[in-house]
Amino acid sequence: MSTRVCSIAPLEGPLSQHGEEPATRKARRERQRALILPREHGAWGLLLVPLVTGAGVAFRESYHVFPLLLLLAAALALFWMRTPVESLLGTSLIHVQSKDEQRSVLVVTLGLAAVAALSLGALLWVGRNPYLWLIGCAAATAFVAQAILKKLGRSTRMLAEVVGTIGLTSSAPAAYYVITGRFNSTAWMLWLANLIFAGNQIHYVQLRIHTARMEGLRAKFARGWTFALGQAVMAGVLVLASVRGFLPALALIAFVPVLFRGWFYFVQKPGPLAVKRLGWSELSHAIVFCGLFIGAFSL
Repeated sequence: MSTRVCSIAPLEGPLSQHGEEPATRKARRERQRALILPREHGAWGLLLVPLVTGAGVAFRESYHVFPLLLLLAAALALFWMRTPVESLLGTSLIHVQSKDEQRSVLVVTLGLAAVAALSLGALLWVGRNPYLWLIGCAAATAFVAQAILKKLGRSTRMLAEVVGTIGLTSSAPAAYYVITGRFNSTAWMLWLANLIFAGNQIHYVQLRIHTARMEGLRAKFARGWTFALGQAVMAGVLVLASVRGFLPALALIAFVPVLFRGWFYFVQKPGPLAVKRLGWSELSHAIVFCGLFIGAFSL
C-alpha cells in the first residue's frame, strides 16, 4: 500500500509523525510479525504435546523439573528461530526487504540463539545428557530432509510435513531423557507413539482440505484410501507394540478418539470446511491424547 503525504489534512485519517496512515502502520506491523513469528501454528502443538507427554510419563520415575525447563526453553527458541532465519536468508515466502527489517529480524534471531545456546549449554555441561546429541542430530536431519522435500514441489508436501514431524516429536524422548537420565525402550516408544499420532493428524487435515466438496462414501474412499490404509496400519502397529510389551494396553485408549474421527469422516454428511474450526478440533484431540496417554502410565 502506498503512503500519501500532503501539505493539508489527509482525507483518510491522521498521519503518524513519520507520515504514515493507520492502514500503512497496520500493514507494517503485520509484515513485521510475519518475518519473526512462526506461521505454522499447528507445529507448536506438534512440538509441545510430545514434550508434555514425555514429561508426564517421566514424572512417574523422577521429578527433575529444572532440566525440563531448560529443554523447553531450548526447544521453543530453536523452533521460533527458524522463521526469522529463513526471513534473513530469503528462503521463505516473506523475507526482509529493507535495512530496518534486517536489523529487527537479526536482533530477534540473536536473542533466540542466545536463549537456545545457554539452555543447551546448561543441559550438556561437562558431558551431561550425552544422548541429547543423538536426538538433536536426528531432529536436525529430519528438518533438512523436510526442506529438501519441500523444494521438490506440491507432490511431496505432505511427506515433507511427516518427515518434519520426526524432528518435532523428538521432544518426547528428549523430555523423558533429561528428567529420568535414561534413554531406553520407553523413550523410543514415546517417540514412536507421538510420531504415529501426529502423522495421523497431518494426513487427516490434508484429506479434509482436499476433499472438502466431496460427497458419498465411494468418492471419499477413492480419494482417501491411503488415509484409511494408514489408519488400519496404525491400529495394527499399536496393538503389536502392546502385545510385545512396549506399550501398556491402556495406552491404546489414547488413540481411540482419532481413529474414530478418521473412520467417521467417510460416512459423515458433507458440509463447508471451516479451517480454523478444524485446527481447534485437532488441537483438542491432541490434548485428549496427551492426557489419556499419561494417565495410562499412571495406573
